[in-house]
This record gives sequence, structure tokens and C-alpha cells, in this order.
Amino acid sequence: MKFSARQIAEFLHGELVGNPSVEVNNLSKIEEGTPGTLSFLANPKYTHYIYQTHASIVLVHKDFEPEHPIEATLIKVDDPYACLAMLLNLVNEATIAKRGIEQPNYVSSSVTLPDDIYLGAFAYIGERVKIGKNVKIYPQTYIGNDVVIGDNVTIFAGVKIYHSCVIGNNCILHAGTVIGADGFGFAPQANGEYAKIAQIGNVVLEDNVEVGANTTIDRATMGSTIIKKGVKLDNLIQIAHNVEVGEHTVIAAQAGIAGSAKVGSHAMIGGQVGVAGHIKLGDRIQVGAQSGIPNHVENDAVIMGYPAVPSKEFARQVVYVKRLPELTRTVKALEKEIEALKEQLKNNKL
Repeated sequence: MKFSARQIAEFLHGELVGNPSVEVNNLSKIEEGTPGTLSFLANPKYTHYIYQTHASIVLVHKDFEPEHPIEATLIKVDDPYACLAMLLNLVNEATIAKRGIEQPNYVSSSVTLPDDIYLGAFAYIGERVKIGKNVKIYPQTYIGNDVVIGDNVTIFAGVKIYHSCVIGNNCILHAGTVIGADGFGFAPQANGEYAKIAQIGNVVLEDNVEVGANTTIDRATMGSTIIKKGVKLDNLIQIAHNVEVGEHTVIAAQAGIAGSAKVGSHAMIGGQVGVAGHIKLGDRIQVGAQSGIPNHVENDAVIMGYPAVPSKEFARQVVYVKRLPELTRTVKALEKEIEALKEQLKNNKL
């Protein structure tokens, strides 16, 4: 699909400078721009590329004034990066736009499918499932009994949603996600074996949650594992039973949150972070990658390391560790000097 510079400028409410009829059908980085593509200039250190790029259209800040001739048509906007995000979302929506019901699939007789649904082949919809408007369910998806799915939800291929879980409005579940598998609950027995503890709760995803590919969120033992509104989870994350993740928190890939931990709102948690069970992490915290968190964390803390400590303290520890070989040599030299002085004192006494 092609769009003209005039159409894009009108959509973004931008100021057009150049040929309004030039058309694009793809996006490109400004340093890799080719004819027929749209690019953007948001970082000043890339400014020199705008005089070299072959992109047909470039989004620039409204205050940008060229110092040399530019081949591309410019669209001046308040925030080029934000406008690019709007265009990317538009392209993505057009790419994944689907309607209709593919065959074969299984839909329980107790389920009423909305007229505007997309249901991919080999999907399974269990008993009493409720599905909102404009929902896309891609192939090979399993949705268990009594699941509730809100409006404008996209469920990509191979997602598994166990019984009784709730998915809010505008959520996106990427391929391979598992929502509502049993929490890791086992009771040790006198004979050394482990007895399974039934996990009778569910998982609740509030509105505008996005869950990355192959991330797993376990159902609660009792009550709910809750992912609050606006949370963004990366790929390959483990959220254990009865965890609560606060509003608009973001968690990077391969992090693990143990059972009953509470994560505050607007937190930023790096990749491969491990969080112990039954602890509380405050609001607006920032956690560096590969950190281990064994204890409660106060609001607004910036921590990293294992065990995690304030970032400045961790930086000092890194410096000390780097100096350990030098310090070891110094200590050994001092030990030799002390032994020599002891020998000298001993000889003097004699």
C-alpha cells in the first residue's frame, strides 16, 4: 500500500516541505534510506545523513532548518519519533488486520462469537468463554472454559489460556504465551515425596497489557495472579502464582518473579533479574540486568547486583573487584616486608 506525502502530513498534522505527491510504501533508517521509503530524524547526531539519504520522505522536528540542499520531501512535526511510532502502529494494524472464521476449529456451543472476530484455524474455544469486540485469535490457540476476553484483544498463534482467566481490553499476547498454568505448589511429605497443592485461583490481566512470546504467568493458589493495567512484559519471563505487578511496570526478558511477590507501579526491571518470593518492590524502582533481589525494596530505589544494592554502591564494588589483583600483590609485598622486619628485629636482639 502506498501513501503520499500529502496524506502522511495530514495524518500527522505536520508541515509539508517539498513534493506533496511523492509516494512511499515502506520505512527505512535515515542512513539506509532508499527511494519509496519514509525515514525520520530525531537524534541530532544523525543530522548529516539527511543530506545524503535517498529516502523519499523524512520526518523532522518543526524547528529543523537545512544548511544544505535536501533531496527528500520533509514533513515537520513536534516529535518525529512519536510520529514514527504512530505510523508504525498504523502499518502494523494494516498488516495483521484479519476478519472471519477459518476452519477447522472447535468452538463450544455455549460460546457466541462476535461478528467482527478473527478466529484462526485449529483454535479451541472452551465452554462459556466470553469474547469482546474486535478480537483476533490466531491459529492453534487454546482458550479454556470460563475465560473472559475483553475488546480489541490480539492473541497470536499458539497461545494457551487456561480456564477462568481474565484478559482485559486492548491486550496483546504474543506467540507461545501461557496464561494460567498451575503455580509451583508442592507440600513435602514424611516419606520424602511431594504432594501437589491444587491451584484453584486464576490470572487477571487488566487493560492495555502486552505479554511477550513464550512468557508464562501462573494461576494463583487461591485468589488471582494480577498483572495491572499498562504493564509490558518481554519474552521468556516467568511470573509465579499470586504475584501482583503494578500499573505501567515494564519487565525485560528472562526475568523471574517468585510466588506472592508484589511489584510496584511504574517500575523498570532489567533482563534476567530474579525476585524472591513474598517480598514487596516499591513504585518507580529501577533494577539493573541480572540483579538478584532477596529483600523488600523501597519506592524510587535504583539498584543492581547480586544481592541487589543501590547502584552507586554496586559501582564502588565493581571498582574494588577490579583492583583485587593489585591489592593482592600489595598485601603479599607488605607481608614479605613485615617478615623481613621481624627477622631484622630478632637479629638485633641477639
